[in-house]
Formats: sequence, C-alpha cells, structure tokens
Amino acid sequence: MVKTLAQLKGLFAFTCISADDPQKIVAVREGNQLIVGAVDGEGFVASDVPAMLPYTRSILFLDDHEVAVVERNGIRLLDTAGQVREPQFQHVTWDPIMAEKGGYKHFMLKEIYEQPVAIENTILGRFSLENNRIHLEDVAFNDEAWQSFKHIRILACGTSWHAAVAGKYMIESLARIPVEADYASEYRYRNPVILPDTLFIFITQSGETLDTIAAQRQLRGQGKCLTITNVVGSMTTRVADAVLYTRAGPEIGVASTKAFTTQLACVYLIALHLAKLHKTLGDSELRKALSDLAELPQKMESILASAKHIEDITKGLFRHSDFLFLARGIHFPIALEGALKLKELSYIHAEGYPAGEMKHGPNALIDENLPVVFLAAYDPDSSESHQRYEKVLNNIKEVKSRDGIIVALGNNGDAELIESSDQFIPIPSTNEFLLPILEVIPLQLLAYHCAVRRGCDIDQPRNLAKSVTVE
Repeated sequence: MVKTLAQLKGLFAFTCISADDPQKIVAVREGNQLIVGAVDGEGFVASDVPAMLPYTRSILFLDDHEVAVVERNGIRLLDTAGQVREPQFQHVTWDPIMAEKGGYKHFMLKEIYEQPVAIENTILGRFSLENNRIHLEDVAFNDEAWQSFKHIRILACGTSWHAAVAGKYMIESLARIPVEADYASEYRYRNPVILPDTLFIFITQSGETLDTIAAQRQLRGQGKCLTITNVVGSMTTRVADAVLYTRAGPEIGVASTKAFTTQLACVYLIALHLAKLHKTLGDSELRKALSDLAELPQKMESILASAKHIEDITKGLFRHSDFLFLARGIHFPIALEGALKLKELSYIHAEGYPAGEMKHGPNALIDENLPVVFLAAYDPDSSESHQRYEKVLNNIKEVKSRDGIIVALGNNGDAELIESSDQFIPIPSTNEFLLPILEVIPLQLLAYHCAVRRGCDIDQPRNLAKSVTVE
C-alpha cells in the first residue's frame, strides 16, 4: 500500500483487505475524511463520526499521507515512507443516541428541534452575567492577542459562508473592527491583499471542507488562524492556531441547521469579546447583549412551538416553482440561507436578495405566482433597526402592488405587517444581532415542509454531500 500511494494522484479515502491476509484492514486518506475507532481489541474504519458512535467514541482522525493498519492486536499508524507514527486518539463526547432519529420522521427535523439545546451547549461556560465577562480561554488566544488584531477575514463555504457574512455585520457593528467575508473556494484563486495584524477565521461544520482547509493552509504564517467547527480532531483543528468548538452534536442531515445557528452564536461571542476589549460597548450594553443571549434558547423554543402554523402555510406554497427571499442588513445573509435551504431540500428555485436592490432587476420577476419571503423583524430598542424595518415595509408594499404573494417574518403582534402580508410568522423580540438565529428557524421549517409535500429526500438531497471534500 505504501508503495502504491506514491503513484496515486488526486483526492481519495479508501480501505483495502488482502486476500492473503484477511484479518487486516489498511486505510488511507488524501483530502477526503477517514477515521479509525478502537475499543476492546476491535478496530473500525468509517468516513464520519456518527457511524462510529454505536461502537466506540475513541477516534483517530487520519491525516493526509497517513496509513492506518487495523489488526486484531491493535492499530498501527504509518506515514507514506512506511515509518511508524504514534496514533493520537480523540475522545468524542457525542452520545450514540444523538445520531439516531429519536422518533422524528427525518434527521433534519430532529436537528431543527435540537437547536435550543445546541445553543445552550455552545454558550455554556463561555460568559458570565455576574462579572460581565466573555470566557474564551479554550480558544487559546489571550486578551493581548485578541487586542492585537486590527483586521479580520472570515472564510467559509455554503451555509457557513452565510454565518461568515452575518459575523461581518456583528463584529464591525459591535467591535468596530473591519471585516471581510470570503468564499474559501474562491479565495485561493485570486491574489488578495493581506494587511498586517489580520485574524483569519475559518468556519466549517465538519472541519473537513476541502476548499476551506486549502485556504487555511495557504494562509498559515501570514496571520493567526482561528477555526470555528463542530468536530473535535477534524483536519481544520490541526491546521489552525486556535479553535472554537460549536458543541452542536452530530448533524446527520445534509442540509445544515443546528450547525449554522451555533456558528452564529460563536461569532456573536467573538464580537462581544472584541467589543469589551476595545471598549466599544459600555458595561450596561454588554450586560444587555449577554442577557439576550441567555434568553435565546427559550425564545427558540417558542418558535418551534408554533411549527404547525408554518407547516400549514406550506400547503399554499409548495407547488410554486420560484421563491424570492428579501431582507436588509444582517438579515440579508439569513435570506440567502432561507433560499439555499429551499433549493437544496425541495428543488424549488429560490433566490436571496438585498431588499434595497429590488429596483435593480428583481422587480421584473414579481407577479401573482411568485412567493416573496420578507425578513422584517426588528429590535425595538434600536432606532437603526427600526429604520431598516420601515424600509422593508416599503418593499412589501411595492411587491404587494405587483400582486406578489407576501410571506413575512416579523415581531409578535405587528399589526401593520400582519395586514400587509398574505402569511405572517411571528418572531420573539431580541437584539438586532441575535434576530438572525430566531429568523432562520421558520425558514428551515418552511423548506422542510415544502420538501415533504413534494416527496423529496429530506436527509440526502440529490447530488449533495454532508462534507464537501472534493472541488
């Protein structure tokens, strides 16, 4: 096997058994994820952690150019030169029950409902209302290092990129540090300007996304690299200088749900931590921001309690062939996420767009057959948020005048929005930067129930994979 690897090109992950030695499995990887598990003299090989959980939680994440030899008497690790390496097993804390449906029809539905608990796990121990502090010591950056960053660049793919764009709004607004959000898949094919004292943040659910890791490797030594991920020991954690785990638990459904909302919570904590260090938020403002975060899981539960209303709305929507999702400010990336969920689950064409850009083209699409989903919730304590809301109301009236079908997400009891909408979904009140976490839950349910009514494969949409490990 070691000799053969020298002749192989491209990306792969595979196992081999020799007919002459059937009591031995040889496993190798290059780019694609492969893991080895061990317990009580047994060895297992799989492509992802959930498959391993019924048997063991002692996991070896293979690195590129490594060869694992699984035998009755143990597991050996070699490099491509045949030299023995010491295997570093990780203990995965996920419970095997977490990787089961638990009575839900689909994994995705289960994972939507797990989001309040996932957020609780994400924020647990990471802030204190008593001393008004954010505790990110597990990230491995001290306060001096955090304060040294003058610029931030966030790189990600897919749903994680939507979290990156929302994170840009959070950090720039709260900490007043300039932030760029880049597609990792595009970043390494251009010649970007890298400023001194830049922190690079990489967001990836699996920790194995090929494009994200390639960009991460390219930037090593050009600035500090922090990764936000859900999987302990994944490739991204071995390339990064520091790691912030989302603690979301296993996510089986291909369409990301709880991984996304916990990523948003992590970026929110980073934004508040930087704001405190840079003194861009006062003590009372910081305490309010942290109190809002503490109350978030309960508010998420209240949205899930009204899921039947969202399911009923889809009865009149699932047969439409096109959707438009519109929002402004930090809510724009959530419009993108809502459109992506509907596309990947129900195969309905959907587009997310900034509401302020309607006159620059999308108005031409509006007719009596086009559902338009507006994100119109706002922070009642923020004048800027209310101004954005007023602009969105104007956009709703424009669409209504062209006979578009209005589906609006807005504050509980918003009489004007209810009157302007064909369908209204209430959102509990919170601050502007946490509203995206609440808004995305109805959009996930909307996509889910449309897909169910259309008879689509919910957990394994066609042509998609959970971890994108190829270009």
